[in-house]
Amino acid sequence: MENLTQLVSVITPVHAPSIEYLAGAYASLAKQEMPPGWDWQWLVQEDGQTGALADALPDDPRISLGTGRPGGPGVARTLALSRVAGEHIKVLDADDQLTPGALARDIAAFDAHPQIGWTTSRVLDLLPDGSTAGWDKDPAGGIIERGAVLAFWQANDYRASVHPATLCLRRDLVFALGGWMALPASEDTGLLLAANAVTAGYFTREYGLLYRKWPGQVTSQAAHREPAEYQARMKIIEARAQTLASIVPSGFDGAKA
Repeated sequence: MENLTQLVSVITPVHAPSIEYLAGAYASLAKQEMPPGWDWQWLVQEDGQTGALADALPDDPRISLGTGRPGGPGVARTLALSRVAGEHIKVLDADDQLTPGALARDIAAFDAHPQIGWTTSRVLDLLPDGSTAGWDKDPAGGIIERGAVLAFWQANDYRASVHPATLCLRRDLVFALGGWMALPASEDTGLLLAANAVTAGYFTREYGLLYRKWPGQVTSQAAHREPAEYQARMKIIEARAQTLASIVPSGFDGAKA
C-alpha cells in the first residue's frame, strides 16, 4: 500500500445499465472545491470485464479504472480498495451525484472530530423528471454515538437513520472491517452498521447527495425485496454489527485511523 496522502478516494462500482450516468457523477466530482492541500481520486470499478468503460470516462489523471470478475457491487467496491491512496474513502454510486461542497464538509467533520470514524449527510432523491424530493425525518446534525444507527434500524423495520450512499469513512476503519459485505445487495447498509458498531460518526444537515431514482436501479427491482433473501441479508447484517459491538468494547479509535 502506497503512502497515504491528503486525498479522498471516491469508490464507484459500475454495471452496464448505470454507465450512462457516469458523466453526471464525474461532473459532480469535478465541481468539488477542496480544502487547501486536498484532492480526490476516483476509483471506478466495473463489476465484470467487458471493456464497456473504455470510452465512458474522461481523460483525467485522477481517475483509476479497474475490472474484475462479476460478483455484485460489494465485490466491485472491495476490489477497488486495492487502489486507495487517500486518508478517507467516499461512497459514490455510478447513478448518483455529489452536491457542491460535499467532500469538503466530510473533511471538515473529520478534522473537527478526531474521535469519529465515518460521516454521512442528508440526501435529495433525484426523480426521472429532474425534480428532487427530500425526507423530513433526518436526525439532528452532529455526532452520532456508537450503536445509535443499529438501534434505530432495529426499531424501524430495517431502515437506517442515515443514508449509506453518503458514507465517507476513514481508510483504516474500512480495512479493519474488511470492506463491503459479500451480499448481493445492502452491502452499503452492512458497512454503515458495522462502522457504527465500533465507532461514533457524524451527520451533516446539509444535502450531500442527489440519489437518482430510475427503473434500472438495483433497489427498485423485485428481487431486492424477495422475502427469503431480504430477511437473510438483514439477519446477517444485524449479527455482524452486534458481534462487532461485543468484541470491540472500547471502540475503534478514529483519531489513529
